[in-house]
Amino acid sequence: MLNDLSDLDADRRHPRKRLRPLASGDLPVGVGKALIPTLLLAGALLASQLPWQFAALLAGYWMAALAYSLGLKKRPILDVALLAGLYTVRVYAGGAAAGVPVSEWLASFAMFFFFSLAFLKRGAELVRAVEPLPGRGYRPDDRAPVFSMGVASGYLSALVLALYISSQDVHRLYAKPGWLWLLCPLILYWLSDLWLRARRMEIDDDPLLFALRDRTSWVVAAIAAAVVWLSV
Repeated sequence: MLNDLSDLDADRRHPRKRLRPLASGDLPVGVGKALIPTLLLAGALLASQLPWQFAALLAGYWMAALAYSLGLKKRPILDVALLAGLYTVRVYAGGAAAGVPVSEWLASFAMFFFFSLAFLKRGAELVRAVEPLPGRGYRPDDRAPVFSMGVASGYLSALVLALYISSQDVHRLYAKPGWLWLLCPLILYWLSDLWLRARRMEIDDDPLLFALRDRTSWVVAAIAAAVVWLSV
């Protein structure tokens, strides 16, 4: 809510973001401001019912998100690193809430994977841009390096997955780990497809929302689930 309030002027000039509740006026700005402390209190009350590690991660997440909203989102590369870090913290927070340790393998995979998706978010905006992105530190001529860094990050996540599958750890958890090798070409295909479609301006500025309504993504997810089931 705070991020959307700080982006209000830029969102109103954006072809799609201008339809957001605050930018379009469907949600009054005064209501948005009132929701910030209300949601903070609700989150704190819910976190108090969970292990203290979750509350600590939530507090750190909130401070990092606040720094992003108040200015770091205007710093190229740093904004992407922060977004990827926030996504990765969510993995640790879920582990803390459920009492399940997060392995170094999962954390390493998540870091590179989320770095790629965060770059994809910027790349999808830049491919349509004819002037510097409002409220961001990127220019249209940054498109090529953003795409290069994003694709490289995604492929590194596939490399981490391959190293995990070839490690001894996987043999203690899966009866038929050989099936897991099929996950590597699946993730390489899915990421490559997303980046190619972003270059063709077929993806909006939020790749996660796009994936949720994308048939190819659902098919890849179903095959990946079947592969994991066969390996158990």
